[in-house]
Amino acid sequence: QVQLVESGGGLVQAGGSLRLSCTASGRTFSTYSMGWFRQAPGKEREFVATCTWSGGIIYSDSVKGRFTISRDNAKNTVYLQMNSLKPEDTAVYYCAARGRVPGSLRAPYEYDYWGQGTQVTVSS
Repeated sequence: QVQLVESGGGLVQAGGSLRLSCTASGRTFSTYSMGWFRQAPGKEREFVATCTWSGGIIYSDSVKGRFTISRDNAKNTVYLQMNSLKPEDTAVYYCAARGRVPGSLRAPYEYDYWGQGTQVTVSS
């Protein structure tokens, strides 16, 4: 069992930056691929970025070039640095973990563990 706790959300003006953190419990963090997803009101949960257990990184087209995902296995933590934020980035951001199994890294249903979410609000 893995427990995930996000932090770092808040209110920021358009063009600003925020850094989200997600810390996991347990001793096997390095064996999980860690993803960030977001969900805006009335919309489905959407993929943002993932960092695989082997260090591979994938971004959604909507955040590529503005967001950076990274992980620190010694701290059991994955980060999402968000720059040049836009009002359309407003959502609840969730981190998620999945094991080393086949499947889509972009699909929420492929992830086994989820954090409680942290609100990011970007004002125009």
